[in-house]
Amino acid sequence: MYSTITPNIPQNALRLCQGCGMAVQHLKLENKQNAYCPRCSTQLYRGARHSFSGDIALAISALMLFIPVIIYPFLSIRLVGEVIPATVLDGVRLLNDEGYLFVAILVLLCGFLVPLLHCSCVLMANFALKTTNFPLMRWSMFGVHHLKHWMMIDVYIVSIVICCIKLRDYSDLIFGIGIPILVVLQFVCLILVMRVSPRRYWKKWDRQTQTLRQQPLNIEQGIADCPHCHLPQNTGSRCQRCNSSLTQNDSRSIQATWALIIVAALALIPANVIPISILYANGARIEDTIFSGVISLVNSDMVAIAIVIFVASIVVPVAKILGILYLLLCIHFKRTVYHRQRMMLFYIVKWIGKWSMVDIFVMAIMLTLVDRGQILNFTPGYGAVAFGVVVVFTMFAAETLDSKLIWKNYSNKNEK
Repeated sequence: MYSTITPNIPQNALRLCQGCGMAVQHLKLENKQNAYCPRCSTQLYRGARHSFSGDIALAISALMLFIPVIIYPFLSIRLVGEVIPATVLDGVRLLNDEGYLFVAILVLLCGFLVPLLHCSCVLMANFALKTTNFPLMRWSMFGVHHLKHWMMIDVYIVSIVICCIKLRDYSDLIFGIGIPILVVLQFVCLILVMRVSPRRYWKKWDRQTQTLRQQPLNIEQGIADCPHCHLPQNTGSRCQRCNSSLTQNDSRSIQATWALIIVAALALIPANVIPISILYANGARIEDTIFSGVISLVNSDMVAIAIVIFVASIVVPVAKILGILYLLLCIHFKRTVYHRQRMMLFYIVKWIGKWSMVDIFVMAIMLTLVDRGQILNFTPGYGAVAFGVVVVFTMFAAETLDSKLIWKNYSNKNEK
């Protein structure tokens, strides 16, 4: 299905791996067959048939589901005879009222706005194809590519489950229609993310604008892969299709990743020392750091939830920082072995990052449900701000690090 490249290969017959940068020639691929990079195993092509009208239907369905998500509560509690409902946006509003604007913005973006914008970008991309609107096509594809890593509806649903278990001994729980709607919305968004490929959209753009990409590429001049539309082309300053910059500054990528990971490592200290939440129960003030909160859950016989919080809020941030530091050091010292293992580590680090948001979402939901002035009160602590910084900067660090740098010193003779 894929072979080594010939000296002069047509532009539309070449594909560069987005993981390691290896150039492979596309010969023929049967329907429902997938192709993977022979060097790093990154998926190069999905052979399943693709319907752009299906993308439109899924995006419209998701946008329609956002309306009841805003209106209907997903959970309510009965506390001292009063029913307190919670919607997705209630926690954002209360966090802002408490003076935690950064945390409120983080919850709003990851739990609501980013999925909404991603679905909107899919619709705008299809509209751009119909109207051949180049600026709209470029920015909508930019959004589709970058926003998917920040969609966290699944993390929000897990956070709701954790809150239910933590509150079951203090009040009566009333499940609202918002929960099944959130589950359906997550399912639709997941299918949409798996279906939409910027490469396929740009290929259809070439057909719509009658732009053929069959000119031969001179391998000796060097081949560049556009980071936005993924068009293989001879090395130059600007992409032939989307006009994005092709200039790759490896040192800038490494420096930016170092800066981001150092800030995340420094913020990890106050995030674990300063209380992240303050609970008033029966007149007693209980301040909890992340670790003391885990201990409290264990003492309350909530071992499963304690394990989830411990892994998501302590293990994952530390593992991400150590993993990215390891990759940076291997790049700096030009390690020539275990490239595949480091590539696997890179993908794991990118995937697990969003699950650190569990604690932030739990805090927003708890603030919504546990109303002030009652026997049971809840307020966030300043450790939540530091923890939010850790989550954001580790995710940005994983995005900034160019995985192709891992393979710069690759050699088949040295690989283990």
